[in-house]
Amino acid sequence: PELRRRHVPRVLLADGTEPEAVRAPGRGTEPGTLVGSAASAGTVTAPVRVVFDPAEAAVQPGEVLVVPSTDPGWTPLFLTAGALVMEMGGSNSHGAVVAREYGIPAVVGVPGATTRLRTGQMVRVDGAAGTVTPQP
Repeated sequence: PELRRRHVPRVLLADGTEPEAVRAPGRGTEPGTLVGSAASAGTVTAPVRVVFDPAEAAVQPGEVLVVPSTDPGWTPLFLTAGALVMEMGGSNSHGAVVAREYGIPAVVGVPGATTRLRTGQMVRVDGAAGTVTPQP
């Protein structure tokens, strides 16, 4: 059954199934808001930079770095990023820990972030609420 999974789940129950996502009251109420796990507090409104390979990335200062996941090879990009949005990972993942160390807001475990957000799109990242909201 694991080979048929189309994504990496954030949480698995003992029987191997995924629990239904529960949205806290008041979160994600604006149209188009993406909801994940709060990983590093702070709020930033800036353009998105979707990156799949850190070696080929050109992140401009203050941009919201949107990635599938991170490892130590991504760390230099955190120096210029204004915020981090990751599709996979939790509050103890590499990206979340480094974001807290560098003092940038981060939301992790955001399903489909790299496909639902596009480079240049303006968003508001709320690292305490765990939300990413597109801006007009």
